[in-house]
Amino acid sequence: MDALSDYRYLVRRMIERERDGSAIALVVAGLLLLCVDSYVHGQWDEAENLAREGLDLAAVHGYHLAEGQLRCHLAYIAAGRGNVDRARVLTDEVITWAAPRGIGLPQAYAWRVRTLAALGHGDYEEAYVQAARVTPLGAPRACVPGRLMLMDLVEAAVRTRRTEQARAHVAAAQQAGIPRISTRMALITAGAAALAADDDQADQLFEAALSLPEADQWPFEQARIQLAYGQWLRRTRDTSRARLYLRAAADTLDRMDARPWAQRARDELRATGIATATTRPDTRTAALTAQERQIATLAATGLTNKQIAQQLFLSHRTVGAHLHRLYPKLGITSRAALRAALDTITPDKHDHAPQPAFPTEDQDGNEPVRQRTTEHRRIAQPQTRPAEHPP
Repeated sequence: MDALSDYRYLVRRMIERERDGSAIALVVAGLLLLCVDSYVHGQWDEAENLAREGLDLAAVHGYHLAEGQLRCHLAYIAAGRGNVDRARVLTDEVITWAAPRGIGLPQAYAWRVRTLAALGHGDYEEAYVQAARVTPLGAPRACVPGRLMLMDLVEAAVRTRRTEQARAHVAAAQQAGIPRISTRMALITAGAAALAADDDQADQLFEAALSLPEADQWPFEQARIQLAYGQWLRRTRDTSRARLYLRAAADTLDRMDARPWAQRARDELRATGIATATTRPDTRTAALTAQERQIATLAATGLTNKQIAQQLFLSHRTVGAHLHRLYPKLGITSRAALRAALDTITPDKHDHAPQPAFPTEDQDGNEPVRQRTTEHRRIAQPQTRPAEHPP
């Protein structure tokens, strides 16, 4: 699913082809896939519209299992935005249908929703109880939704003083190879490791998580890690760095309308002495190397690390490392702020970053991958690019 962004246009084409035909099940499945893809890349309004469309079709044609999944995705969005009552109603409907039939997957999705709702409102004991119903502490699962709840369970465990068990859970997940499943799972696992770490290791682990290749493709997870990092930095009295990460988290969460999380970021920012958004440091004097400027310019157009690496004949890890180093020089924390930051730098006449070519369509009129993938990179800090299995 993490690669779905490269194939959204094919899913859309299938939906349009079958919408008026007899293969409604394919249309419902396609809408579910697009909904998930939009959700995990922070496009929650679009995800909600897709889920509602799919739910209407599923209800009319009797696809009850798909109904449950789509209801859960609507509930994820409600929970993320702080509408706990709506999330509860939707998950009650799912569990009421699934429990008597002994169908576990929809119930697991519902428990994940309730975990997220509890985390958002700081009810960490309830979050722990709900998460442990899906994946018990110490026994991480590679299946869905268990693996997607790794950071949720670890955060709930740490906040309820189950820190040693949380660390053991992270270690077991790493040993099971969960971070290798996808870039999203790598980020989630790294974030969980940082949350569970002691103070001697936390700084390094938070930095490692946020510098992972393509971390900014997963804005909700990235913002949650930035928020946790900012909280830790404030607690350790590194106020200036705390503000940087808290501001980035607040910006992303505000754009997604993830209200309880955004409010927490703003509260933490206020505790550092910042009541309102501050101006970005003057970036006109930022000293970028020629290669850093090339990479920054290409990243600002929406290219992924891998695409930049192909153009500059580098590894995508090298690109990620360059970006991680140049962000502080520009006074930013994410890809989304690159364009504005670069606009404030006096151009160097000796720098000529290659401009990517984006063909509009091929000879058959099909939308090519490079153009299409920009569809989901225009959202918010961090700038994203849609994908995963149903969260």
